[in-house]
Amino acid sequence: MARSFRRKSPTGAEAPAAHAFEPGTGAGGAPADDASRDSSRGRKDADRGFGAWLKEIATIVVIALVLSFLIKTFLFRAFFIPSGSMEETLEIDDRIFVNQLVPQPFDLQRGDIVVFRDTEGWLPPQEEASVSWLKEALIFMGLAPDESQQHLVKRVIGLPGDHVICCDAQGRITVNGEPLDEPYLFPGATPSDLPFDVVVPDGKVWVMGDHRNASADSRANRDKPGEGFVTIDDIEGKAAVIAWPLNRIGFLGNHPDVFDGVPEPGPAAAPGGS
Repeated sequence: MARSFRRKSPTGAEAPAAHAFEPGTGAGGAPADDASRDSSRGRKDADRGFGAWLKEIATIVVIALVLSFLIKTFLFRAFFIPSGSMEETLEIDDRIFVNQLVPQPFDLQRGDIVVFRDTEGWLPPQEEASVSWLKEALIFMGLAPDESQQHLVKRVIGLPGDHVICCDAQGRITVNGEPLDEPYLFPGATPSDLPFDVVVPDGKVWVMGDHRNASADSRANRDKPGEGFVTIDDIEGKAAVIAWPLNRIGFLGNHPDVFDGVPEPGPAAAPGGS
C-alpha cells in the first residue's frame, strides 16, 4: 500500500506530499509490466526446456544405434532358426545371439554351436525374398535377426586334424578313438544312420545337427566341393544365447564334458585307418 507523508520546507511551509510506491505498482499504484514480462520469460523457458528434452532423447537414440551397430559388427549378431535340425537344443522360430569373437580371436571348441555361411551349396536355391528397407536397416544395425536362408547352424564335432568315425560297436561316434556319449541328441535319435570315416583338414571343421535324423549336415554333403567340411573362415560365430521366445531365454553350452576325454589328434591318418 502506498504511504504519503509531508515534510516542511526550509521556510516552515509544508511541502507537497511525496509518495513511496511499493514494488510491483506503477504511478498511482497501477500494476507494472513485470507480470507480462515474467509470463513471456516463462514461456521461453518452457520452450527451451522442451527443446533440450528433445535434444537429449535424440542423443540417446543416436548413441543406442551406434552401440547396437558396434555390438553387431564386433560382438554379437542375431539369427533366426528356420528348421528343426538342432532340436531340442534349438527349436524352429528361436532367435539367437551369436558371439562373433569366435573363432577369432577366441578359438573354436568341440561342442560349440556355430552359425556359418552356406558357401558350399548345402541349401537348395532360394528365391530372393523382398525385404523392406526398414527391416534391412534393423538387420544391419543388429536390432532384428537375420532371417535369410544363407546361413546354417550346427554343432562342431571335429576340429582340424581330428579323426571322426561312425560308429563303434555301441553305435557311438568316436573322435581320435574316444567314443562320445551325446546328451544333447534329440530324444530317440541315433548318433548317425550314415557311416563315415574322415580326417578333418586344416582350416576346416566337421559339424552335425543335434537332431541327427533330420539334419543335412557334414554327413549328407560329402559329395559337395567341400566334401562335407565347413571352412572356419565361413563361420559367423558361436551361438551363445537364446533371446526369444521368452520362455526359452537362456545360455547355450557346448557340453565340454562330452569331449573331455578326446585326445589331441596325432599325425594325420588316412580315412579308414585305425
